[in-house]
Amino acid sequence: MCLSIPSKIKSIDKETNTCIVDTMGVERSASLDLIDKEVDIGDYVLIHIGFAMNKIDEVDALESLKVYQEIIDKMEEKDRLEMIQESDNYQNN
Repeated sequence: MCLSIPSKIKSIDKETNTCIVDTMGVERSASLDLIDKEVDIGDYVLIHIGFAMNKIDEVDALESLKVYQEIIDKMEEKDRLEMIQESDNYQNN
């Protein structure tokens, strides 16, 4: 199962149609090729396999981030590290 965590757009490169997003403190690049709405810096998007798929409302994004943070706070340190490693490995495949 893949969960898409809301990511805030930090910058946009119009030449490459990509953006830099912040996902709970982790910055990464994402393609804007598959998103069907115009996005701006500060907007929240959902990312799947390196592509911004949906623009989402800020209120909904912040509520989702709060829930994700509560889940993370309840996880054991070992489980957190495994989750991060799985996420890193998934992106490299």
